[in-house]
Amino acid sequence: MKKKYIIAIDGPVGSGKSTIARMVAKRLNYIYVDTGAMYRALTLKALQTKTSMDDPQKLVELAQTADIKFKSENNILKVLLDSNDVTTQIRDPHVTRNVVHVANIPELRGIMVERQRTLGKKGGVVVEGRDIATVVFPKAQRKFFLDASFEERLERRYKELISEGKNISKEDLAEDIKIRDISDKQRKVGALKQAKDAIYLDTTGLNIDEVIEKVLSYV
Repeated sequence: MKKKYIIAIDGPVGSGKSTIARMVAKRLNYIYVDTGAMYRALTLKALQTKTSMDDPQKLVELAQTADIKFKSENNILKVLLDSNDVTTQIRDPHVTRNVVHVANIPELRGIMVERQRTLGKKGGVVVEGRDIATVVFPKAQRKFFLDASFEERLERRYKELISEGKNISKEDLAEDIKIRDISDKQRKVGALKQAKDAIYLDTTGLNIDEVIEKVLSYV
């Protein structure tokens, strides 16, 4: 491909967007950007520094100084927070439960959006998150909205956490996902919704390779 596209992939938790975005980027030799990991990394820093989740200004100040970077190592995306590898830590259920407080602050999202745009402004990127096609890169050359049934999204996320050694019940996880879904769709800035020109892909019952081929066929 001569032209380096910006490929935007949005979708709810468990829709498969992270896996698909990462694999599509690999196939195209593009850079993969996980915007959700940026909010998770900042949430982790807030927890580590005991910054109150009820103090938006303090959280914004934390976002202004936090050094969040991505590093590809053996085809695995590493998330660095202030030069420390936090790839595993940011997936902890405690971080997941608190990320909503960070992601819902408009000024903080503005800081993150500018960083995301800087990462992708030259093209040749696959960017995934909740508001990529609607807010971060509304002029992306290719836009996708991945979705799946609640039951399948729950099962995928549960298997992922168990494989990482996390101790969580499926009932508690289901409640967490329901809360995340509501928060993602109702936040005042950067709410989860399908862009009008995005291609909708229901991944229920499809394996990874089938979804990848569908995305690449449109690209």
